Amino acid sequence: MLTFRFRIYAIFPFFVVATISVALADEGMWLFNNPPLQQLKDKYQFEPTPEWLEHLQKSSVRFNSGGSGSFVSADGLVITNHHVGLDTLQKISSEKNNYVRDGFQAKSRAEEPKATDLELNVLMSIEDVTERVNGAVAPGLSGEEASKARGNAIAQIEKESKDKTGLRSDVVTLYQGGVYNLYRYKRYDDVRLVFAPEEQIAFYGGDPDNFEYPRFDLDICIFRAYENGQPAKIEHFLKWNTKGPADGELTFVSGHPGRTDRQLTTSELAETRDVEIPYLLSMYNRREVLLDAFAKRSFENARRAQQDIRGVENNRKRYDGYVAALLDPEVWSSIEAREQKLREAMSGTPEYKGTLAAFDRIKHAQD
Repeated sequence: MLTFRFRIYAIFPFFVVATISVALADEGMWLFNNPPLQQLKDKYQFEPTPEWLEHLQKSSVRFNSGGSGSFVSADGLVITNHHVGLDTLQKISSEKNNYVRDGFQAKSRAEEPKATDLELNVLMSIEDVTERVNGAVAPGLSGEEASKARGNAIAQIEKESKDKTGLRSDVVTLYQGGVYNLYRYKRYDDVRLVFAPEEQIAFYGGDPDNFEYPRFDLDICIFRAYENGQPAKIEHFLKWNTKGPADGELTFVSGHPGRTDRQLTTSELAETRDVEIPYLLSMYNRREVLLDAFAKRSFENARRAQQDIRGVENNRKRYDGYVAALLDPEVWSSIEAREQKLREAMSGTPEYKGTLAAFDRIKHAQD
């Protein structure tokens, strides 16, 4: 999927970035089966072909531990962020080999250690199953009954697809139930570590530099996917560019992102700003204090708590940014103006009467 922002689903989006002196990303999050072709053509004079989109899609890798990566060679090499590989580094470390602290470099394929319970997924196909999922909900069902009917339909679709193709099959809910897509993934469950820098290089600057750009560190891990005991033969992979993007060059970022809440109403966003985020920040602050205290008791405690501490720090800083944006008068005014523009556009069309009423029902639910 093509994207510009984030929400955690089994979706692959891509960002479009026009690289200038200060990198600025376009708005939006786009699926591989629904790219903004006209927008790209009008604004950037670029027309991605179906073959180009397929190549990018199948070069992208999802880590089951959370995060994105890309194939970068025909013999299965995968590059990702250090924090994405951190879970594996911790699990395969020992008293003798501390791969988190000291890093690792395999001098030959025979030295590549196998990752513990790590699985890589590559999105092979997308099928729209919206009609079938919605068709399972009979008129007059209660909310709970409708949810159960959709769940049963989704489970059946996933089972049929898995039995037929042998691929991992997940039905993904998009647009808060507006669309249901069936994603089929090729799985690689034999994944081995090739390279990881030592922690002080990978996480240079620590939490204060997290979410700050530019950031000066070597935040990478390199793995290799295997099949039948041999390096996987990969048809689609991204070529390494040692020069990096040129000034003004159009750049696409593909991966498995977080989620976007761009379609929430202003009343939902107000609830998020005033209730949900303050609760989450309080929880993360308490958890960070507890984990820090636990980690200081011993070296082993520090090793065990490290990833949890990083995750809490990451979320705490992320939600600080969310609430700061939602409290910004200029940002909030633009959110209200966007919704008002949408409602005005819909008000003159009778078929959207029920949709307009949904705004008021949502606001009533928030109140």
